[in-house]
Amino acid sequence: MRRRPHNLVDRWDGQVYRRILVLEDRPVEAAVIQTGPPASPKLEVNIRGIKGSPATVSALTAVLTRMLGLQADLHDFYRFAARDPQLGPLVEKFRGLKPPRFPAIFEALVNAIACQQISLTVGIHVLNRLATARGLNLAGEAGVAPAFPRPQDLAGALPEELRGLGLSRQKGRALVELAQRIIQEKLNLEALAGLDDAAALEQLRGFRNVGRWTAEYVLLRGLGRWHLFPGDDVGARNRLQEWLHLPKPLDYEGVRRVLAHWRPYGGLLYFHFLLEGLAAEGHIS
Repeated sequence: MRRRPHNLVDRWDGQVYRRILVLEDRPVEAAVIQTGPPASPKLEVNIRGIKGSPATVSALTAVLTRMLGLQADLHDFYRFAARDPQLGPLVEKFRGLKPPRFPAIFEALVNAIACQQISLTVGIHVLNRLATARGLNLAGEAGVAPAFPRPQDLAGALPEELRGLGLSRQKGRALVELAQRIIQEKLNLEALAGLDDAAALEQLRGFRNVGRWTAEYVLLRGLGRWHLFPGDDVGARNRLQEWLHLPKPLDYEGVRRVLAHWRPYGGLLYFHFLLEGLAAEGHIS
C-alpha cells in the first residue's frame, strides 16, 4: 500500500498501518494491526475521529476489506505455484500476500495519472503535495496526516494551482475535469466493476490523459482484476525480464506472450514483483 517510505497517505511503521479515510464527510483515522498467532491471524482496527456507530463500522469494514484484499481467495493460486518450479520460490518468499486495491476507482485514476512518465518516488512526492493541499486532514497518534482528495476536493481546483504541486498542465486539467464530471454529471466510476475488461478499458480510455497503461493499472489496482498485468509498466516489465533471465527487453506483446504460461495470475505476479523490488531496495524485509 505504501510503496515508498515518504508516502503521507498510506503510513506504516513496521507494525501498524494507518490511513485517513473520509466517512460521512469527516476525516477518520483507521489504525490496523495484525494480532494472534501466524497460523490464525486477525486484524484489529482502531478508529479515531468519529464515533463507532454500526453504520460507520460497516462502511469502514467494507473499505478496509477492499483495500487489503481480505476476500481474495488464493488457494488455487498457491496450488498452481506449488507445481511451478519457477513461480513457486517467488510465491513462497512472500506467502500471505493479499492483493491490495485503492479504496476508490477515482483514487486509482488520480494515482495513475499523477505517476505517468515519472518515477514512482517522484510520483509519491506529487501525490503527497496534492493530498496535503486539497485533502481533509486529521491529527492522530502519529501526528497530522492528510486524507486522499475526493472528487469534491479537486473539482474546484485550477489546473495552474495543481501545476504548483508538481503536476503538468495536462495532468492537472485531466484531474480537475474528471472530478467535475463526477460531481456535475453524476459520473459513477464504481459502475466500471460491472463491465468486462474490454468495455472497462474502452470507457477509461475515453477520459482525458488516460492511455493503455493508465487504464490497465486502474483495472488491476482499482477494480481488482488480479489476472491483468499492465504490460506498459516499465518497472514491472524489467523485473519480469530479469525473473525470466531474458537477454532482450520485453515490449507489450512480449509481456503478453511470456505471461501466457501463468494465466490467469498476471496481476498477482505484478504484486510479487513489486514486493521483490521493495525488498531489494530495503523497504521491506
